[in-house]
Amino acid sequence: MTVAGPEAGGADGGRPVRQLRLVVEAEDYDAALAFYRDVLGLEQLEAYEGGDGAHVAILDAGRATLEIANPAQKRLIDDVEVGRQVARHVRVAFEVADTRATTARLVDEGGAELVAPPTETPWRSLNARLEGAAGLQLTVFQELGPED
Repeated sequence: MTVAGPEAGGADGGRPVRQLRLVVEAEDYDAALAFYRDVLGLEQLEAYEGGDGAHVAILDAGRATLEIANPAQKRLIDDVEVGRQVARHVRVAFEVADTRATTARLVDEGGAELVAPPTETPWRSLNARLEGAAGLQLTVFQELGPED
């Protein structure tokens, strides 16, 4: 795999963008909040309420990246993780400490639908695919490190 990209410089990295926020509309706000905050374990940083029952919670998901993939790469990832094409236009991936335990918790406690069980990828991560709350397709992955 070829890796290329500009290096950031300066005290703040010289970056014009400081944060990525993925905003997801959830018909069942309470269920989605419970799934991502309480079951997956994302820390709630802020929450706001507005008129007419408006609610939003901002959850900390650690470091954020925006992964841009062409159709061939999307197909490759689906083939490796699931064995067939299932991904929609957007899929959210969370790096976790233990893919197997997180997957079991999301299914058993959170009601996620298991699309594909934890599978070791050629790039040495353990990935599972799920249908999560608020209509998001998720990958939970654990970096395995180099082979012994």
